[in-house]
Formats: sequence, structure tokens, C-alpha cells
Amino acid sequence: MNKETIGSKVVKWILIGVSILFAILMLVLPLITVITESLKQGWQVYIDSVADEYTVKALLLTLEATVFAVVINTVFGLFAAWALTKFRFKGKKLLGTMIDLPVTVSPIIAGLIFVLTFGRQSPIYPLLQELDIKIVFAVPGIILATVFVTFPFISRELIPVLEAQGTDEEEAAALMGAKGWTIFSKITFPHIKWAFLYGIVLCTARAMGEFGAVSVLSGHLRGKTNTLPLHVEILFNEFKYVPAFAVSSILVMMAVLILIIRSIVEYIGKRESEDVR
Repeated sequence: MNKETIGSKVVKWILIGVSILFAILMLVLPLITVITESLKQGWQVYIDSVADEYTVKALLLTLEATVFAVVINTVFGLFAAWALTKFRFKGKKLLGTMIDLPVTVSPIIAGLIFVLTFGRQSPIYPLLQELDIKIVFAVPGIILATVFVTFPFISRELIPVLEAQGTDEEEAAALMGAKGWTIFSKITFPHIKWAFLYGIVLCTARAMGEFGAVSVLSGHLRGKTNTLPLHVEILFNEFKYVPAFAVSSILVMMAVLILIIRSIVEYIGKRESEDVR
């Protein structure tokens, strides 16, 4: 065994060891802490904290905002990705840049922007009041903030796949008389379906854990505009540490479920691509 082989093995095990150590310190230990602290006073206290009226309402609002965000961004992401990769038009680069905007803007700043846009000092506030539409410190504001922070996830998963696919197959189908929906359902979508599902999973995970923008827009109205992350913050600030960790465990379980779904989608997608090859 030569020196280069020994050196490469040493480097390999160093990289593996550092990666595992980092994962344990940053992921595994915090998760263990959440679980142990949530059960510190026994199962009854845990169940009471999880089944609390405000916890249930926060969970339902989190799920509601997540569903709206995923549905809206799925439609927009698919349309935007298709437009950017299949057509030429003025403002194409601008649209691509705007899609990435939520990634570069702090969620708290985004929440503040929406407050200034739809709050009392906004020029459109009298119109919203006349139409009895409440956005700031109301559920629509929570949904709006969640949609904003999850804006790029689906489109950015689809764009590279659509670019790699090209347009040859679709153009050939169009020349043979196939209609738009037939081309999309029979040619385009089979190529992007796993990236599409992966984007939805990422969008869902991000929506459930959003805190910054939602915190600014919610007003922290307990039982009305508090999502699970905001509810955890309130419990922690009230020194109710065990209930706070108990509610946090719900988010942990939801995150683990999303991670399992993502892994399944990745695995099936890779197997299918290998079978095609």
C-alpha cells in the first residue's frame, strides 16, 4: 500500500469523523434535548401540554398556512419554471431574479414590508378597511408571510430539470399535432415529477418552521394568529419550559416525517432514473 493510498484513507476518515461530530453536536444532541426535556415531568404533563387548547389552535393554523403556501407556490412554481425554461420573453432574467428574492431578504424584513404595505399607514388601508379585509395581525397575513418565504422552493427544483430536458421532444410532439396539455402530461411532467415532489416536500418543511415574517405579521394573538413556532416562543418567555419543549417536539416529529418522505422521494427518483439508463 503506497503513501498516496494511505494519505487518501486518512483524509477520508478525517472528513467522515468531522461530519459525524458536527451532525451530532448540531442535530442529534438538540433533538435528544427536546425529547428528554419535554418528558421531564412525565407523560401526563406532556399530553396535557400537547392537547392544550392554544397548542391545538396553533397546530391547525400552522397546517392551514402550510397548505395554502404549498398549493399557491406549487401552481406558481410550475408556471414560472415552465415559462423560464420553455419560452423567450422580455423580462425573463428579471423574473428569475425576483423568484430568488425571498432567499436574500431576511424574513423579519419581509414581515415589516408587508406591515408597511397592508398596515394602517398604507395608502391602500382605507380600501381594505372598506372591504373588511384584514391582513396584518390576522390569518391572511400569516398565509401571505408563509407564501413569501417558501416562494422559490418548487420553481428552483424544477428549473434545472426542465433546462436539462430541453425542448426537442416537446417540439416533435407539437409537430405531430399534440396539444399543449397532452405534451405537458405525456412528455414534460414524467421528466420532472420527482423534482416536483421534492420541491413540494421542501416547501412544506420550510412553511411549517417559519418564524420571522410570521412573527412580525401575527401580532402574537394567542389562539388566533399564533403558529406552533410562535406558541413555543410564548411558552418559553413565560418560563413554561416543559410545555415549550413538549410543543417543540411536535415540530420535531413533523420535521422527521418530512425528512422520511423526502428520502423516499429521492430514493424512488434515483431508482427510476437508473432504470431508464
